[in-house]
Amino acid sequence: MTATPQQNVSARAEQALREAMDRLLAGKPLRTDGKLTKNNLWREAGVSRATMNRASAVLADWDSRVTGSPASQRDQKQTQEITALRRHLKENKEARQRLQDQVDASATVIMALLSENASLREQLVNRSAVVVTLPRSQAVRE
Repeated sequence: MTATPQQNVSARAEQALREAMDRLLAGKPLRTDGKLTKNNLWREAGVSRATMNRASAVLADWDSRVTGSPASQRDQKQTQEITALRRHLKENKEARQRLQDQVDASATVIMALLSENASLREQLVNRSAVVVTLPRSQAVRE
C-alpha cells in the first residue's frame, strides 16, 4: 500500500471512497441508509473515519458533488415536506384543543341549564292546584 504524499491514503482506500460516493450519490447504497453524510461515506466505503479525513481530495470532491446532486435535492425536498407537515400537525393540534375547550364549556352550560330546568319543573309540580277566589273589591264592582 503506497500513499500519495498529498492525501496520505492508499489508492485502494481512495478508490473505495470514490465508489462509495458514487453509490451514495446514485441512491444505491450497499451498507448504509443512503443519506448523504460523511458518516455514511466512510461506512459505505468500508474504511475508518480517520482514513476518510485524510483523503482531502475525495472530501473536496464530496462537498462539491453533494450540494448539487439529485439525491441532495431530494433530501432537501423531504426535509421541507417534513417541516411543513410538522407545522400543519401543530396547527391541527391547536385547533383541536380550541374545539375541545368549546365542547367542555358547552357541556358545562348544558349541565347548568338541565339542573335549572329540573328545579323549575319540581317547583311547578309542588305548587298547589287549588284555585282560590278572591273577593271583589268595591272599586271593581262599580
